[in-house]
Amino acid sequence: MESKSTAAQPAFPAVLDYHSGFGNDFSSEAIPGALPRGQNSPLVCPYGLYAEQISGTSFTSPRKHNQRSWLYRVKPSVTHEPFRPRIPNHVKLVSEFNQSNSAATPTQLRWRPAEIPETPTDFVDGLYTVCGAGSSYLRHGFAIHMYSANKSMEDCAFCSADGDFLIVPQEGRLRITTECGRLEVSPGEIVVIPQGLRFAVDLPDGPSRGYVAEIFGTHFQLPDLGPIGANGLAASRDFLVPVAWFEDISIPGYTVVQKFGGELFTAKQDFSPFNVVAWHGNYAPYKYDLSKFCPYNTVLIDHGDPSINTVLTAPTDRPGVALLDFVIFPPRWLVAEHTFRPPYYHRNCMSEFMGLIYGGYEAKADGFLPGGASLHSCMTPHGPDTKTYEATIALGNEAGPKRISDTMAFMFESCLMPRVCPWALESPYMDHDYYQCWIGLKSHFTGDEYISEDSQDVKKK
Repeated sequence: MESKSTAAQPAFPAVLDYHSGFGNDFSSEAIPGALPRGQNSPLVCPYGLYAEQISGTSFTSPRKHNQRSWLYRVKPSVTHEPFRPRIPNHVKLVSEFNQSNSAATPTQLRWRPAEIPETPTDFVDGLYTVCGAGSSYLRHGFAIHMYSANKSMEDCAFCSADGDFLIVPQEGRLRITTECGRLEVSPGEIVVIPQGLRFAVDLPDGPSRGYVAEIFGTHFQLPDLGPIGANGLAASRDFLVPVAWFEDISIPGYTVVQKFGGELFTAKQDFSPFNVVAWHGNYAPYKYDLSKFCPYNTVLIDHGDPSINTVLTAPTDRPGVALLDFVIFPPRWLVAEHTFRPPYYHRNCMSEFMGLIYGGYEAKADGFLPGGASLHSCMTPHGPDTKTYEATIALGNEAGPKRISDTMAFMFESCLMPRVCPWALESPYMDHDYYQCWIGLKSHFTGDEYISEDSQDVKKK
């Protein structure tokens, strides 16, 4: 807790406390007795606090899907001046994808890592959309953003009315203050900030960059395990939720930046929005350490489908079809016999955006770097590059068990066909020679003697 009359940068402790669990109903108090007992909204709340509910689903959503939290705060969030369009406008954020602001392309795309900006740039100004599909207005779709920043947010908070943010830092820790409390997120961890929750991002290590998946109209959940059983993949207890923390600070001119329909709006107030003394509910931010993931893999033949490594999924109404899956490729053993062990060549009805947090990726010997990205859209062919294929074939069937280590790649996979923003297509970090990594694939066909005479004639012509 902080209680001051002037603005000050709150110090993060060396170790933060967290609640544990995924989708739980939590209760958290920064001051004992701050939560009302027996009801949500008494006439007078303990310590003279205001009761405020934030709803992440409609009131009448089925109970198993219903998400909401009650916040008990020094002043309610409604205490601000009218929202106005942000000046200068942020022109590289999109939440409704159409022909006027983005392009369709079936070409395989890859980007090199973006450089950290030289001018002071915080998380909000360093955020830009790469691709997406659908519309936040229609509450169905997704956007994939990236960010590159070098300074902490000062006297301002951000929230997205459009959807949940799944943030994947690749370089530099993020210290995130939210209305529910504080989280520290390092590369190799992820954090999900639910739609509408206000937060501020501090950069304790200076330069920072990473990836963001934003989903419209739904929330992330853990995938069903099916025949895997009761255990494996991402365990519920490894998800961490912040404990209540607040600051009662007067900050004249404090700015709330709200993303609404892909546009940014600002409102002024004279206090910190992180003044929630206590809260309870199941609508809260959470983080997860990817090193805790328990992967499953083939132990005899063939390469398993990447869905076996799903950490979180945002489902659609169609069983087994995701609006967006978050899939990782962590360290693991490869032991399959008589098998081409790298990912197979593939054309997918789903679209795949990939990023690399650290290390290398098993299907790309060159060119796919930490902080970079690739996009293989619906039915666009993709697979191992020439060097990977030839090196794998050269090992033959004598390849013994191999441990893939010091790597963490991930994939955002969606059933929707993404459109790509013009600044991403025109980016100086676009790898225009990406296609060359497959051009060297040569024919290994050994059945020439079985080709018909008609085929021979065609071949000669």
